Amino acid sequence: MAWFARHWLALFNLAAAAYVGLALAAPLLAHLHLEIPARVLYALYALFCHQLPDHSYFLFGEQTVYSLSELEARGLVPGLDLFQRRAFVGNPQVGYKVALCQRDVAIYGAFLLAGLLYARLRPRIPHLPLGLYLLLVFPMALDGLTQLIGLRESTWLLRTVTGALFALGSVWLAYPFLERALEGFPGSEAS
Repeated sequence: MAWFARHWLALFNLAAAAYVGLALAAPLLAHLHLEIPARVLYALYALFCHQLPDHSYFLFGEQTVYSLSELEARGLVPGLDLFQRRAFVGNPQVGYKVALCQRDVAIYGAFLLAGLLYARLRPRIPHLPLGLYLLLVFPMALDGLTQLIGLRESTWLLRTVTGALFALGSVWLAYPFLERALEGFPGSEAS
C-alpha cells in the first residue's frame, strides 16, 4: 500500500494514457489492414462506449468527424439501428473511427492532461469547491440529457468541450482528496 501511496498519480496517468492510446491504436491498426487486432480493440472498448460512428472521431480519412447522413453517403448502410451502426468502424474513404466516442476521448484525454498538470502544479492548486465542480459538470449533464431525450442533437464540439470540463473538474476535485488520504501511509511521500 505504501508503494501505491507513493506512485498513485503516475499509475493513474499511465492508465489514462494507455486507455486513450489503445483507443487511438484501433483505427491505426485498421488503416494498416491489421484487422484482427483492430477488431479486438473495438470489441473491448465496445464494452465501455457506444461507439456510434456519427459521435466518433475518424482518422486516416477525408474528415475527422461526420454526420450520420455523410457516413451513409460514404459507406454506412442507411437505416441501420443503433447496434448495427456502432459496428461500422470505417473504410478507406472515411477513415477509421477511434474506439471511443468523442466525449469519451475528451474525458480520458483530459483526465491524462489534467493528471499531468496536477503532477507539476499540485503544491499550488487550491481545493476545488463543490459548487465549482458542479458548475464544470453541469454542461455535460445538460448536453447528454437533452440529446438523450431527443430535444436536440449534440455536436462534436459540445461533446468534446463538456467531456473535457467534466474530467478537469473531476481531477481537480478528487486528486487532492486522494493525495491527502494517502499521505497517512508510512513511506508514502508523493511521487
